[in-house]
Amino acid sequence: MLLLICGLVLFLGCHSLRVGPASLRDGLVQRLGAGGFKGLYSIVSLIGFALIIWGYSQARLSPAVIWLPPVATRHIAVLLMLPALILMVATYIPANVLKAKLHHPMVLSVKVWALAHLLSNGNLADIVLFGSFLIWAVLAFRAARQRDRANPSEPVPYKPLGLILTLVLGTGAWAALIMGGHRLLVGVSPFG
Repeated sequence: MLLLICGLVLFLGCHSLRVGPASLRDGLVQRLGAGGFKGLYSIVSLIGFALIIWGYSQARLSPAVIWLPPVATRHIAVLLMLPALILMVATYIPANVLKAKLHHPMVLSVKVWALAHLLSNGNLADIVLFGSFLIWAVLAFRAARQRDRANPSEPVPYKPLGLILTLVLGTGAWAALIMGGHRLLVGVSPFG
């Protein structure tokens, strides 16, 4: 569990630089230079991500059960993953209405992903992992919206093709996960 927690601190800590005061991130960029900051950020993020994967896999070997979720929560989680994946894809597809209107679809995707997995998993490691990501996503989205209000941007144009592509790719990713991709990546079927 210690590896998981260390990984979460490193990974989410890096990704929280925009949650706190702008002076913290700006000071680091000024001291390290843009390239140095990006390099350090990337290295710390990758180490944190690797520790999360390693720590979570180790914690799953001897699970500490906190609660036993009802079977229905697995089905709810599978349904919640559809908008989570559509929002994730929306982050990368230009000129789609979801990105234009929501401004931060990736953070919203992480919120939905974390909530879905909290509902359907009851081990301590699951609660620590997905709970940490949910708390981070709530704080990150709040901070991003505050930045948006302080510095409004020009409306982003969008086209119907952007939304169609986002929906098709997001739904395709969701279908791939429930048809065996989740078992292949994580070792667990979404339906148990």
